[in-house]
Amino acid sequence: MVIDESVIGRELPSFTVELERGRVRLFAEVIGDDNPVFTDLDAARAAGHPDLPVPPTFLFGFVLEGAKSTQWLDDLGIDLGNVLHAEQSFTYHDTAHAGDVLVYRPRIADTFEKKGGALRFVVREISVTREDGSPVVDLRDSIAVVRPAPADAR
Repeated sequence: MVIDESVIGRELPSFTVELERGRVRLFAEVIGDDNPVFTDLDAARAAGHPDLPVPPTFLFGFVLEGAKSTQWLDDLGIDLGNVLHAEQSFTYHDTAHAGDVLVYRPRIADTFEKKGGALRFVVREISVTREDGSPVVDLRDSIAVVRPAPADAR
């Protein structure tokens, strides 16, 4: 699998999400975070938040949603069956809260290979801002594309 390095810098379709309070609560419960600031509006306000703050990894979930979450891989000619999640990181600039409307702007940041081309990596960076452009978080994830073994080697 060869991924043309000209894809570096390519902007992917942006999208907007509104953070729903019920979804923030559910996420905190599902991950087992019993801090009431994520589930109880009074506790959140007592802690100085205008609404429920989102748990740290909550915002990445929107990247994985919907029928088009893997469209960018299709556009690069990458077979999802050969993809492994390699890495994920977050750089926070501000706290997001229930009720916020956020804009996600993804782009392909890098591509490189390891193990003599057996693994090809694609790095994606996603800038998440409020509608006014103020930064909330920068997400970074990478996938490894495994080069399939030749048919006669199986």
